[in-house]
Amino acid sequence: MVLTLLAGLTGCAHPAPLSPTAAPQAGPASPSGEIRPIAVRMAPSAIDKGLRSETEELFSYGYGAIADRYIDEVNLRELGVEGLSGLTRLDPTITVDPVGAMLDVYQNGTPVGRFPLAGARDSAGWGVLTANVVMLARDLSPSLNASDPEEIYQAIFTSALGGLDPFSRYASRDDAEINRGQRNGFGGIGVMYDAGGRGATITQVMPGTPAADARLRLGDVIVAVNGHSTRGATRHDLREWLRGPTSSEVTLTLVGTDAPTERTLTLTRALIIMPTVDLHLDEGVGFITVSSFNQGTTTRVAEAIGEARRQLGADLRGLVIDLRGNPGGLLDQAVTMSDLFLDSGPIVSTRGRNPDARQFYASSGGDIAQNLPIVALIDGDSASAAEIVAAALQDNGRAVVIGTSSFGKGTVQTLIQLPNGGELTLTWSRFHSPSGYVLHGLGVLPVACTSGIAEASREDGAPADKVLTTMRRDQSEIAAHVALWRQTDMRDASRRLALRDACPAEHHPRALIDETVARKLIADQGLYGRALRLTAPAQSASGL
Repeated sequence: MVLTLLAGLTGCAHPAPLSPTAAPQAGPASPSGEIRPIAVRMAPSAIDKGLRSETEELFSYGYGAIADRYIDEVNLRELGVEGLSGLTRLDPTITVDPVGAMLDVYQNGTPVGRFPLAGARDSAGWGVLTANVVMLARDLSPSLNASDPEEIYQAIFTSALGGLDPFSRYASRDDAEINRGQRNGFGGIGVMYDAGGRGATITQVMPGTPAADARLRLGDVIVAVNGHSTRGATRHDLREWLRGPTSSEVTLTLVGTDAPTERTLTLTRALIIMPTVDLHLDEGVGFITVSSFNQGTTTRVAEAIGEARRQLGADLRGLVIDLRGNPGGLLDQAVTMSDLFLDSGPIVSTRGRNPDARQFYASSGGDIAQNLPIVALIDGDSASAAEIVAAALQDNGRAVVIGTSSFGKGTVQTLIQLPNGGELTLTWSRFHSPSGYVLHGLGVLPVACTSGIAEASREDGAPADKVLTTMRRDQSEIAAHVALWRQTDMRDASRRLALRDACPAEHHPRALIDETVARKLIADQGLYGRALRLTAPAQSASGL
């Protein structure tokens, strides 16, 4: 029996293997002239209509989002073929090959199916074609048939996105749930734990959470959650049981570190936002470490400054914003955190293909630090949102940047929620510093460079003194280098790399040299002022 499959239909039968000599006929052309599905012989096996429909909907939606929002124009024909080649990762016997206007599917080198390629802009057609190929491959391949659909989705999207850029990616339903919790918070009790042994052993209790209020302690073992034994439970199981809607209740059975008998507690879940900010005070300086940017970051930074003032009062001499190792996070939090310290001036601008990707962010006014000296610490792992903050404070003359050249990840990603509960992270714009330079591939330049400086003890200030002496001596060279940094065209990759080589990006996790230089610079107000002037605001971008 021969049927004609039309693009846009769901729940239809998928094609059976074709003999090498089969000669399918082209279906009617769409109004845009694109070839529609051909007539093929149908498989006699039973059809999983739900899986086929889900696959078609997922890739129609996903490919449509990529075509609309990715920073550069995307050819869905190239993207879709590359995506389907991802099936080979799950079963090396299954391969695909575009031949003219057709897509041939092979098993062990033998043709088993042929389909017309959908158009370069036809996301719905690619959803149908992807579902057709997936269902055919599952019929033919025992390993693909046994695979969880999420494994197949992951393989196809990973292959499709792999040729775009390193930051565009797919997250499965479970991974997307974890990601959303990290960014926006989740309903929970506020504990970290290790799974295994008798159950879930608590490794951290977050302040101000239901767990802290209930006096849960490190080392307590959660042996049951709502009656579910945690012995042998996976981290996924534990996360599912402990999390839930805010204001809902969860009942824990625990064994304490000092009491062998079990006790039962009922806690009311609250919104838990993972901590990203830490404060410690040292010699009148507030060191504020920001590990990433989620929905609570700006609020926590403001609270840390308030706490520093409460503890030190007029003895608070300056702030160090430690962004070393910070991989970035939410753009809006980078903007609002920068805004905390700026009375006026631009913060960042973004530019991309989609009109919504063109944005300009400026200070709303009001410096929470009230003109206290600020030093920002960066290293080669400071990226994205961390670089936005460092560049905004430096270009507006509000902070002296110390450390190594930063990572140079100057692109913005947008998140697309998919029908299956997963999500796509797509690069859709590049950001520009207040002085106008493109951070991507370049990063932020520290005024006081600590690259290649041997680690020293707290008591040995000689390495830090050497860094500050170099900064005093080479002020004109540093200012000239800053000017080149801001003026070099983003397309001149070799020159930009050469500029970075003057202060190579390095991994500086909690390097004492950076902290010592920061402390000494804040103590020397004259030198601090001269360091600020080395990166005095240039002609700033005033809009798009």
